[in-house]
Amino acid sequence: MYGIPNMKLDKSIVLRKVDVMKAEGVRFVTGADVGRNYKAGKILKEFDSIILACGASRPRDIDVPGRDAGGIYFAVDFLKSTTKSLLNSGLEEGTYISAKGKHVLVIGGGDTGNDCVGTCVRHGCAQILQLEMMPEPPHERTAANPWPQYPRVLKTDYGQQEAAAVFGMDPRTYQTTVKEFLKDEAGNLKGAVLVRLRPEKDEATGRTAMVPVEGSEWEIQTELVLIAAGFLGAEEYAAKAFGVVLGNRLTVVTEPDGSRCESSKLYAAGDMRRGQSLVVWAIREGRNAAQAVDEDLMGYSNLS
Repeated sequence: MYGIPNMKLDKSIVLRKVDVMKAEGVRFVTGADVGRNYKAGKILKEFDSIILACGASRPRDIDVPGRDAGGIYFAVDFLKSTTKSLLNSGLEEGTYISAKGKHVLVIGGGDTGNDCVGTCVRHGCAQILQLEMMPEPPHERTAANPWPQYPRVLKTDYGQQEAAAVFGMDPRTYQTTVKEFLKDEAGNLKGAVLVRLRPEKDEATGRTAMVPVEGSEWEIQTELVLIAAGFLGAEEYAAKAFGVVLGNRLTVVTEPDGSRCESSKLYAAGDMRRGQSLVVWAIREGRNAAQAVDEDLMGYSNLS
């Protein structure tokens, strides 16, 4: 409802679906932050089966000097503030995090980073730069990526297209990360030191890591930084409230390739179980969890 910008998903579509679900008998309880202001024990007593689908909302942070500067936000917090203000007052209340007139730095690609770029352009930012740690993908399939494999090629989404139309260039720069954030005397963000990266293979593990190139640093002006570096997994307090186990990826441990947790009442689905992924996987996971619940309650299931 709030994390996806309106130009990407009109909220009348979301509200229409909510109304359909209400008519089907689904009851929504809002303002219930389970594990904080709403007790998990109450839910465990009242319901025979509970599906945990709280997402993977723990954002990955940037640990560099100057991170405490004012003007640095997680991408989803930025996007939510805009959409809430837009829906509540058409942005008239002025409570959202504004990019108007600012030099913006977006750290991270993917859908979230692209949404930040598109939103900042609409705010009227002065300039925008988007950092990608990995090398630029090829423009066409390579021999190692034939059809029908998923095409691992360069994609330019609406945010980058709009930024290029306004500022005359693609906002993305590859193999680059932040080395330091710069603050003014009041502690607010005024700039950042960027550094180029190069791939380096670890002979012991066979893994390739992106490491800084010595002497490649340069400084940019920025008054607003949006961190869109992905998510680390489920919120620990929510999992702890229900007593479920989190694995190495900070996702809920279930039976192999299934939805059931150790407790006979508990199931997990979506990003909370598999990690940050696409909505199509969330739909599939929800159907799998519903089938497991149906089988356990009824002894069989016609769901698939």
